[in-house]
Amino acid sequence: MYQDKSGKISQRKIEVMGIRGDHIRATCLSTGAPRVFLVANILAWQTISEKRYA
Repeated sequence: MYQDKSGKISQRKIEVMGIRGDHIRATCLSTGAPRVFLVANILAWQTISEKRYA
């Protein structure tokens, strides 16, 4: 869950691509769009383990 600079709260499933300072670069798994998040604006997070089958 994330709050943007205008105060809007959203929930997304993302794949983290990199972390630099207080910014997280990620890809939104719903849209495939690149996103950048400020660590201070992340309200909640949860890791999701993905099962992969050979």
